[in-house]
Amino acid sequence: MRKTAHSHLFLLTLLLVACQPAPSPTASNETPLVTTRPGPPTAAPQTLPAWIQVYFTDPTAPGADSYRGGPDEALAAAIDEARLSVDVAIYSLNLWSVRDALLRAYRRGVAVRMVTESDNMDSPEIQSLIRAGIPVLGDRRQGLMHHKFVIIDRSQVWIGSMNYTAGSAYRDNNNLVCIRSTAVAEDYQREFDEMFIEDRFGPDSRPDTPRPRLTLDGTSVEVYFSPDDGAAARLVQLIQQSRRSIHVLAFSFTSDEIGEAIRQQAIFVTFHGVMDSGQVTSNTGSEYEPFLATGLDMRLDGNAGLMHHKVIILDQRIVIFGSYNFTASAETRNDENLVIIDHPAVAEAFLSEFWRVYAQAAP
Repeated sequence: MRKTAHSHLFLLTLLLVACQPAPSPTASNETPLVTTRPGPPTAAPQTLPAWIQVYFTDPTAPGADSYRGGPDEALAAAIDEARLSVDVAIYSLNLWSVRDALLRAYRRGVAVRMVTESDNMDSPEIQSLIRAGIPVLGDRRQGLMHHKFVIIDRSQVWIGSMNYTAGSAYRDNNNLVCIRSTAVAEDYQREFDEMFIEDRFGPDSRPDTPRPRLTLDGTSVEVYFSPDDGAAARLVQLIQQSRRSIHVLAFSFTSDEIGEAIRQQAIFVTFHGVMDSGQVTSNTGSEYEPFLATGLDMRLDGNAGLMHHKVIILDQRIVIFGSYNFTASAETRNDENLVIIDHPAVAEAFLSEFWRVYAQAAP
């Protein structure tokens, strides 16, 4: 199915230029979504917690054609501030901004290591890291090393759906999130070390996340890695517990289990969703048609690039995001990560992106 590019100009959502502390959170005055037509909620804007920053790509931004002003610049700036270590688990890399930041870190004495998908190791950018002396390990497995995360100084983690490629940062719809937390960093460090040091990938991974459920300044945060932590079961549970609304941005959605949970719960709550049109056309077993058959408002994206998000927002306060597509492969074969945050301001940021993508989608 051919995508149609829209020319609407939207402001690039960069909530901060780098991962720096934000003001303290304010109390929530969020009101229920009661509009009769699809559209963003009217609650007053809220402040993000100090420990998180959220970035979204915008293919319509003025700098997109020249590959400038994207979220990769914030990540590169954070790597430039690293003092001790930078560990990278990335499916694909060809952005010079990130490559050059890693080379600068390595040359000033920072310990830099990388794990990547073996099929993508031949890229000139990754090869330049290897020639410089940075150790890079491929997964050498049939499943995908599909992670997209960076751990800096064991105290902050950059995660999301964005690969470190020009297309992903400037042509596709993606998210990139920085979390400043030694506890979350410990979870991701364990996953990285399991791959880089122990050479365990995919089904060989162990369910040994140190702190899968934790609290940051009163906010519930959950961290899951697949295929070892049972991410799908937790998603189904949360979907079944939703009471007001479900919003979905899905690049690839073939999981019958998660799809059926949404269809059952959508009887009782408001539902809106957008899926990548190319994936709907090419995937076998896409959930798109079953969603339509039950009358749900699931749309096909209008981006000429990829609608690459893997996001579910529940009740305008719980946000589910990461590298994890809603597929059997993500659950059982690939190396993936997924984060669940229960905070209305974080949800508001993702909902703003949802409605931007939704406005471009075909009804």
